[in-house]
Amino acid sequence: MKTAVPCYYHLDVEVSPERVGQVSRILAAHLRHWDLETLVEPVRHGTEMLLRAIDEHAKDKNTSIEMWWNGQHLITAIGDNDRALRPDHELRACLRHLAAMSDGWGCCATETGSKVIWFSQRARAGERAPLVPIAPAPSLREALRVPRATPVTALADAAGVWDGVLEEAR
Repeated sequence: MKTAVPCYYHLDVEVSPERVGQVSRILAAHLRHWDLETLVEPVRHGTEMLLRAIDEHAKDKNTSIEMWWNGQHLITAIGDNDRALRPDHELRACLRHLAAMSDGWGCCATETGSKVIWFSQRARAGERAPLVPIAPAPSLREALRVPRATPVTALADAAGVWDGVLEEAR
């Protein structure tokens, strides 16, 4: 079940080909710890894609990765320190793929001139396990007794009505 407790994780890393897989496993472990197993693959895929692009194109490989969980959405943000790498040039194909696989994404510049690329994944209600009705447990209390019903014919005889009905039927 999805937890509604907000969660946050931050990781600073120098990107290299071998670190991409390590970072991916670290993020997956945090998502499993937060009980967000269904979001592991999309987050791993998006993060690996962005880290590989940074490793391939960026001069400064120092990167910050953050994840926020607010109970409904998981936002993953990757910030690099390379001022030369602009998202509208080398990263176009990567960003198109990121936009197709996520519920939302964006890119923004920081005060230092670097950029942050983020994407969000929503925990879908259909991913939760359906509730299964259970039978009520037997009670140890004694059940109330139903009062004895007086037969209708006895009441009718007492009122003299039944005799009139029988005579009309003959």
